[in-house]
Amino acid sequence: MRATYEHRRGEIETYFDRTALAAWEKLTSTAPVSGIRATVRAGRDAMRNTLLSWLPADMTGLSLLDAGCGTGALALEAAARGARVTAIDLSPQLVALAAERAATHPAAARITFDSGDMLAESHGRFDYVVCMDSIIHYRAADAVTALGRLAARTDRALLFTFAPFTPLLGTMLTIGKLVPKGDKSPAIEPQREARLRRTLATAPQFEGFALGQSRRIKSGFYFSQAMELKTC
Repeated sequence: MRATYEHRRGEIETYFDRTALAAWEKLTSTAPVSGIRATVRAGRDAMRNTLLSWLPADMTGLSLLDAGCGTGALALEAAARGARVTAIDLSPQLVALAAERAATHPAAARITFDSGDMLAESHGRFDYVVCMDSIIHYRAADAVTALGRLAARTDRALLFTFAPFTPLLGTMLTIGKLVPKGDKSPAIEPQREARLRRTLATAPQFEGFALGQSRRIKSGFYFSQAMELKTC
């Protein structure tokens, strides 16, 4: 896992720091965007709201790891509910943007922003871990291993998203790989839901967890599925 995970992690960091920062900054703002990007924005907003709806309305005294925080919208909402939040992302520039956007919010003092590997054990343990669209670029085995390492530091629930395999998505990704683009993002790695559920239900690293809620969101070119792992 280590070699393939670290190789892809490096690709993702390079993409967001050197290629996609301006586009990502605009996509996650309220600035007007094109039709396709508008559907992606809507899909991401719906996914973030879904994950937030699975968290307590009052998080006073609770801790949360936003693993792959991007520009910090989910981290800020969790902090506004009273949580102590560690928000981490591979891209130092995205983290800097997230901290800048949060700076004037009353809840900003409850957020610690950092750049680096979301799997680093030095971040400590958390009541909740949220991993929104952070493992979708990793191979299935690497993604499951990453989730297992996050679960080992989670006391209440691990919320994550993955790209569910469908024939249409597989066709779209195949076509995308055949079209050369200098600014193409790291490829999405779809996972088969049934296989993922079996792994999460039987793999030893998820002992003590049970599958909870799940929701699939499709909005234009945005296609992702949320899943909940709760301690039992």
